[in-house]
Parts: sequence; structure tokens; C-alpha cells
Amino acid sequence: MPRRLAVKILYVSQYFPPEMGAPAARVSELSRAWAEQGHEVRVLTGFPNHPTGVVPPEYRGRIRMRERWGPVEVLRTWIYATPNRGVVRRSLAFVSFAASSVGLGTLEPHVRDAEVVVATSPQFLCAVSGWVLSRLLRVPYVLEIRDLWPASVVEVGALSARHPVVLALEQVERFLYEQADLLVSVTDSFCEVWTEQGIDPAKMRVIKNGVDLRRFQPGPRQGEARCALGLGEDDFLVSYIGTHGMAQRLDTLLDAAERLRDDPRIHVLLVGEGAERARLMAEAQARGLSNLRFLGQQPRDAIPGLIAASDLVAVILREAPLFEKVIPSKMFEIMGCARPIVLGVRGEAEALLREAGAGWVVPPEDPDALAEAIRRAKADPEERRRRGEAGLAFAREHYDRDVLARRYLDELEALVTRRRR
Repeated sequence: MPRRLAVKILYVSQYFPPEMGAPAARVSELSRAWAEQGHEVRVLTGFPNHPTGVVPPEYRGRIRMRERWGPVEVLRTWIYATPNRGVVRRSLAFVSFAASSVGLGTLEPHVRDAEVVVATSPQFLCAVSGWVLSRLLRVPYVLEIRDLWPASVVEVGALSARHPVVLALEQVERFLYEQADLLVSVTDSFCEVWTEQGIDPAKMRVIKNGVDLRRFQPGPRQGEARCALGLGEDDFLVSYIGTHGMAQRLDTLLDAAERLRDDPRIHVLLVGEGAERARLMAEAQARGLSNLRFLGQQPRDAIPGLIAASDLVAVILREAPLFEKVIPSKMFEIMGCARPIVLGVRGEAEALLREAGAGWVVPPEDPDALAEAIRRAKADPEERRRRGEAGLAFAREHYDRDVLARRYLDELEALVTRRRR
């Protein structure tokens, strides 16, 4: 049933389906849930091209278009399409969307009648365009932070901490935190950082990532995906599904695969795209890692089947203090499919996995520990089953995306109600 207060929500995000990845998933699933609750939800986004830089044929040759994504209206504006690598070209993509989302977005009547603007970051210039739109429309501004920029840029080594771009972004970051009517985090740790920076805790909210349990649910192990990979009942599949970037440090998984070559039944699969994929493929070939294979970016609807085909799913990041404050959203999707996780991330993600009892924890960038955890998991199918089911129960209780969307919606309604009064 529709809620009593119908709100006109403008959600600004550079990423949206058919693009893959956590940003597109969060925005699409939250906006769908809000629209199903009877609200008018519009997503202002770019033309799909991430991470390959290739725009699908049906979107080419346009600077602006409108389409439907289920119950959600999607407004797309021009973006400089480029692969997800190279600081200069990626920066041009960020700037182009920030400019077009304001310049072309405000031409749309359905943008101009929004009652609240929600801008999601990274990338941070998207947060800037959201703030500009909120000021032009004179409506509340909600800033949603999924990664701490520019700190994450520094942590992966893309730019130094004293680089002029980083220093400038830090000033923009602080300004936007102060300007936001509501500051939404996906982890508890981000709020601790903001409090230390002197931001008012009263406007902070934590709405963590979750899982669409209608899409990510337990499936047969020996299904289509496993058969397509040519794996039998006795084969043991360890998968990594996600971005192949600097932050993930997937060399750790290659090193672990090298240590596991003595067991012909263990297979390692890397699924996805990213700036590091070509290098990783060349490295695996040079090292003769016949037990490891790559599968490119897959449609989102194929991901549950790939998780179900896996006996163990790896979630890893490089060793860095900043990554102790993040929770990779793929953890919840894996739990929804009742598969155990081997986690190479410290901090809040580790605490969550231990609380859920949903897998094994290893130190980041430690291939010996990763290989040993894989061997232990392979040796104990009953323990794998138990930990997978524990993760599913935990996700159902705490991380159902629809439940989290309703909590988020309560906050947006409160903002709009105060504004109307």
C-alpha cells in the first residue's frame, strides 16, 4: 500500500544499471523500493559505460534521454565515456557528468519539481552536482557516502596526500559535509571519522548496504553456471566476483592459486572487469596458472547463479587503514545465496563476518593464509554448509534491502515534512 506522504525524490548517481557494481546496485534497489512504496522517484544518471568505457548501441548519439527502469523514471545526461583507468580520463568523466547533470538535468520538468535531492558518492563531483541542484531547487540536500573520498584515492596510490587535487577535494569534502541536511553512511566507522572532523552527529545516519533477497537467494550448486565452467561434482570452486582494481589487490588471489596447484580439484575463478584485469590476466598466463581462469563482466542476473556454483567466495582488499572502515557490499549478496565467504579485510567487515559466522577470515594480502583457508574449507563440506546457512539467516535478519530502504525513506519523509511545514 502507498504511504500517506508521497515524496518526489531525485536520486543523483553517476552509475546505474545496466552498469554493474555496488553503486548501481544500491541506487537501483533503493529507488525501486521507494517507488514501490508509492513515491515519485527519479534517478539522474549518465549513459552506461562503466567500467569498459563502451556505451551500448541503444544509448549512443544522445546527450539526454528519459526511460523507465521498473517503477523508477531514469533521466540520463551526457558523460565522457572512458574505461575505468587513467587519472586524467576518469577525471574528465567525473567532471562531464557533474556538469551535464546540472546543465541538462534542470531542463527536465520532473527534475525541477523534486522535493529532496539525494546525491551518492563516490565519485565526489556527483555530490557537488547534487548540492548545486538542491540549491537551485531550494530543497533539502542528502549526501550519501559509500567511500571516503579523497582518502580512498590516496590509499590505493592513485595520488599522493599532498597532491593539489587531493587538497582541493578535501576542502570540497568538508564543505559538502557541512552543507548536507542529512549525511548518510554505509558503515558505522564513517560516522566516527566525521565526528572527529567536527561534523554535527545529529545529522548523521547509517543505512548500510544490504541484499535484494528476491534476486540473491540459494540456488543449486551443480546448475547452469557450473556446467558451463566444465566443473564436476568433486571439483572445488573458489570465486572472486567484482571489480578488478587497485583497491582489491587481486595479486593475492593469484599467489594463493599458485600455492594450490598441487590439488587438481581446486579451481579459482575471477569474474568482472577493472583497471587491473589485463595485467592480472597476463601475469596468470606468464606464471602458468592453469587452475585459475577469468570470466569477464556478467549481467547482474547471472551473478546469483555464479555464487551458487561456488563452494567458497573470496572478498579481499589491499592492506590499508582506510579499508578497515568499509564493508564490501558483495558480502551481503553472497550471504543471501547461502555460500560461505573467505574474507581478507580487517576492521568493520571482519567484525561483521565473525558476528554472522558466515565464513573464514584471513589477513589482507596474505596468500599463504588465503590458500590454507581454502584448503580447510574444501576439507569440510558440512562446515561450509553451516557457515553458508548462518550467513543467509544473518542477512535475512539484518540486511534485507527492502527493510533498509524503508528506514532510509523514513528519514527522507521527515526532511520533506519539515520543509513543507
